[in-house]
Parts: sequence; structure tokens; C-alpha cells
Amino acid sequence: PLFLSIQYSTCHWCHVMAHESFEDPEIAALLNRWFISIKVDKEERPDIDSIYMAVCQAFTGSGGWPTSIFMTAEQKPFFAGTYFPKSSRRGMIGLRELLTAIHQKWESDRTLLLRQAEEIVSELGRSRQSGGSPDAAILEDAVSLYRQTYDRKHGGFGGAPKFPTPHNLLFLLAWYERHGDDACLKMAEHTLTQMYRGGLFDHIGYGFCRYSTDARFLVPHFEKMLYDNALLIMAYCRAYAVTKKAQYLEIAEKTAAYILREMTAPEGGFYSAQDADSDGEEGKFYLLTPEEVTALLGPEEGEAFCRHFDITPGGNFEGKSIPNLLNSDPADKRFDMDLERVRQYRKTRCALHLDDKILTSWNSLMIAAMCQLYRLSGNTAYLTAAKRADGFILEHLTENGTLFVSYR
Repeated sequence: PLFLSIQYSTCHWCHVMAHESFEDPEIAALLNRWFISIKVDKEERPDIDSIYMAVCQAFTGSGGWPTSIFMTAEQKPFFAGTYFPKSSRRGMIGLRELLTAIHQKWESDRTLLLRQAEEIVSELGRSRQSGGSPDAAILEDAVSLYRQTYDRKHGGFGGAPKFPTPHNLLFLLAWYERHGDDACLKMAEHTLTQMYRGGLFDHIGYGFCRYSTDARFLVPHFEKMLYDNALLIMAYCRAYAVTKKAQYLEIAEKTAAYILREMTAPEGGFYSAQDADSDGEEGKFYLLTPEEVTALLGPEEGEAFCRHFDITPGGNFEGKSIPNLLNSDPADKRFDMDLERVRQYRKTRCALHLDDKILTSWNSLMIAAMCQLYRLSGNTAYLTAAKRADGFILEHLTENGTLFVSYR
């Protein structure tokens, strides 16, 4: 049977599974003895990723990366999951035990596995064929669902982990504009504000991380993705257009500043992502201590900076601090001059891995975001960035009428 692992280069849990299992001689021996193992980069092959993510969701009810699929040589899946530790722990089956169990079943009762594979392929085929036009009731059901799952205290929807899901916020803003539903505007505004105030937003270098591991938007999964930031620029732009509150435009511009500084190739295309890990530790690049800040800025200025950004001796993440504004005034500009010094200092400690693939779809989102930001701000730097990225796609990702997925 085939073992397919779909991962990407800046994914923390993909790194964990690679180091724990795929680099382990014992696991490698089992994979080589009993399986044909294939690894796929989800951004290089989004077509493969979309197919097998649907398989994973059908098997488990949820998805994520790394995606782990076991299937026949005819590519019919019979088992799926996401991350597996090397050995079983805390009720989670380990990859070693899973490989052994699947091998034994393959040898002793292959008919059952093949029947499961046929059933799942058939079910996926039926779900792809269903369709038709949505009616208005679906939109009303969506609004009702947001009301039910909205976190009135912390913003966002549901419990931890919390993803930004800016497309949902754009939907709520559009619903408010069309129907004047103040509750939808409140849900969107509160969520946008709390996402920015928490550690989900990088208050030193700007830009948003992938998601929050807690309900408060304080502790992020530290990886930064181009498409998240593109959609969030759009959401904050829309919030500004609807409310005329300057804070939303400011957040969008800070996010764009990060993209132009860290995520733009010299030729104009936008890179894909920055890693969550540095030197093998999640979040190491982003965490600060009061001692570091006061040594850099001086005792008086450093202590004030630490109070503002909640950098404390005990820390809020593994003994160190994720800068945030959950208990501070976001409109306070006293420390803007210090941010560049802290930003440059942070770069001297360790580096972030950059996924420098340039993806057509994600670049297209950022081009749209930069255009929206230009229209609202009048700053031609955003229009220039959009034009350069568009030119990059035309020059490097199109050939004889064919549009390609990725460039490196």
C-alpha cells in the first residue's frame, strides 16, 4: 500500500512529525519494508492536497497538516489522519503502532480494507456531484450560526483554537451593509479588534500569525502565511470603509508594511510564508524578556515598553513573553520610535525560515488586497507593489497562454 504525507515547509507539526518519525531509523525501516512512501508539498500541488484533504475530512470529521493517507496502489484510500506521534500516548495512536496494525490487516484481511476504500471513494464521488444554487435561507442560517458561536468576551467564534477566518468577517460586514444588522457589525468589529490586540498580531514586526491556540487571541501558532495576511488586509479595509474608524486602516497598513518589508521578492512577487520555528523551537524568534528590552532601550524606557506590551518576568508563553495589547491602549503611539530598535534586535538573535515559493493564487489575493488598500489610503506604494506582482506573474508564471501554479 501507499503512504502519502502531505506537508509544507513552514508547518510546525509537519516539522515535528518529520523529526520524530520520518528521520527515525526504526520508523523508516517499517515504512520502507511495508509501504511505498510519498511526500507532497501542499502548495506545489494544491490539486493533490484538495483531493486528499477531502478524504481526511471524510474519515476523521476534520483536517489539517500534516495529512496522512494510506491507500491502495490504485490510489483508493482506506485510512486517513493528520499528525501521529512516533509512539502511542495520551489516547493518540502512535505511527509505529499504526503502521504495524495496517500491515497486519493488509496481510490478513485485505478484503475489508479494499471494501472501505471503495466505499469512501464512492461517497466522495456522490458529494462532488451534489450541488445547485444556494438560496437565501443558507445565508440566514450562516448569520444564525455566527450568533450562536460568537465569543462575546474575547471575540471570534467557538473556542480554542481560533482562526482569523477573514472571509467570515467580510461576510458579516457585507450582511450589515445590506440589512443594517448591528449585531453582525459588532461581531466583526470586536473580533477584528481583539485579533489585533492579542499576540496573533506581531506587534514588533507586524503581520498576523496563522491562528490562536487559545480563546483570547494571545498565544499564536507563530507561522505567518501570505494568504492570511492578504485576506486580513481586505477585512480591515472593509471595516474601515464601513465604519470610517481610522484604527482599521492603520492595522491594514501595518500588515502591508510587513509584507513589503519581509515577504516581497526583489522582482516583485510575494513569498509564501515564514516558519513558526527558529533553531528548532516554536516562537523563539518572537518571544522577549524584560531583561532584553531594558538592556536595549535603557531602564526607564525599557520598563515602560514592557508594561505597554505585557512583557513580564514570568512571561505568558513558556517563561517568556509574547508582546500584546490586550491590557493596553492600542491608540498609544509613545513607543513607535522604539519598535524599530526592538525589531532589528530581534533579527540578531535568530532567523526565521522563509518559504520563498511564489504562488499565483496567493499573489493574486495580495494584489487585490494592495489595490483595495491603495483605493482607501491613496498611498501609491501599494498600487506600485500590486503592479509589480502582477508583472511578475505575467513574466514568470505565464507561457503560451498557460498560467502556472508556482514559481521558485
